[in-house]
Amino acid sequence: MKNPNEDLRAQAVADYLKHHPEFFSEYADALAQIDIPHPRGGKTISLTERQLYTLRDQNRQLEARLAGLIQFGKDNDAISEKMHRLAIALVSTYTFQAVLHTLGFHLREDFAIPHVALRLWAIPAQKNSDLPEFAAVSKELQVFAETLTQPYCGSTAGFETSGWFGAIAPHVRSQALIALRNGGGTIGMLALGSEDSERFFADMGTLYLERLGELVSASLGRSFLSI
Repeated sequence: MKNPNEDLRAQAVADYLKHHPEFFSEYADALAQIDIPHPRGGKTISLTERQLYTLRDQNRQLEARLAGLIQFGKDNDAISEKMHRLAIALVSTYTFQAVLHTLGFHLREDFAIPHVALRLWAIPAQKNSDLPEFAAVSKELQVFAETLTQPYCGSTAGFETSGWFGAIAPHVRSQALIALRNGGGTIGMLALGSEDSERFFADMGTLYLERLGELVSASLGRSFLSI
C-alpha cells in the first residue's frame, strides 16, 4: 500500500519547484542527468524529452479542439443556409396547401427529416376543415403545447403524437415537438419524426427548431384565409 507521507513529500517538492523556478537554472547540470519514465512505456528519457512529449500532446489536443470548432461552424453555416432557403420558399406561398407542401419538401430534402406531421386546433370557427391537419387533439396535448418554452426532443413513447406519422408510426423512435403560436396563443404543433433514436435527443440544441416554429407559425397564420 502506498504511504500517504510519500504523497505529501511529492506535493512539497512540486510546490517548491513551482514557487522557485530559479532552481532549474541554478541546477541545470543536475536536471540534465535526471531520467524519467517514457510516457508510453519502455526506456527512460530526459526531462527535456519529457517536456517535448507534453508539448506535443498539448498541441494535438489544441488541434483537435480547433478542428471541432471549425466543423461546428461549418455545420451551423450549412443549417443557416437551409433555414434561409426554407424561409424564402415559405414567403412565396400563400395557400394552406402550398405551405404544407413547401414545408414537407424542404424538411425531407434539405434537412433529411423523413416524417413530418402537423396539427392545428386554434383557428376561426368559419375556417373549420376536414383536412388531417385539423384532426382532434387531446386537451392534455394542447396544455402540454402551451407549457413548452422550447421544442421537446426525445422519445415518442407515451405521446399521442406518435400516431400522427401514420403507418410508419411503430418505427419512429425519436421526435421533435414544436409549439406553433400566433399572436401569443398556441395554435397547434409541428412534429418531426425519425427512425433513428438519437436524431432528436433531450440535450440537443433547439435554436433552429425554435426558428422553424416561428417561420411555420407566421406562414400558417397568413394561409388560414385560403382554407
